[in-house]
Amino acid sequence: MILQPKRQKYRRTFRGDITRVASNGYTLSFGDYGLKAMDSGLMTARQIESARKTITHYTKRGGKIWIRIFPYMPMTKKADGVKLGSGKGNVYGFGTPIKAGSILFEIVGVSEDVAKEAFRLASHKIPLKVKFVKMEDQF
Repeated sequence: MILQPKRQKYRRTFRGDITRVASNGYTLSFGDYGLKAMDSGLMTARQIESARKTITHYTKRGGKIWIRIFPYMPMTKKADGVKLGSGKGNVYGFGTPIKAGSILFEIVGVSEDVAKEAFRLASHKIPLKVKFVKMEDQF
């Protein structure tokens, strides 16, 4: 089940500026442990799903996982061998811009060691630098 919007106002959108620091969504809200992005960048729906599956598999479906990001932005690509010009390419999937400091995943109901290892494995699926955070460290 790959995440994508049910409907959207425009078929293709501009990417915009994704090099900023998160002004909201940078603290844990639901779980005890989280995975925080340290870089800005673009993350695809496939990468989110791959990381989610890795976390679920390692925790043996124990605990509860929250995905704090959603791929709402259509990503376009021109076909191979197409010359320059002639407009924007076709939509091939959805992604989400990630700002530095935003929380990507949260988990509760598992031990710290299990959460840390699950997030370490998931970090290999994510194209950004990430950091393990705990609820106690926030305040």
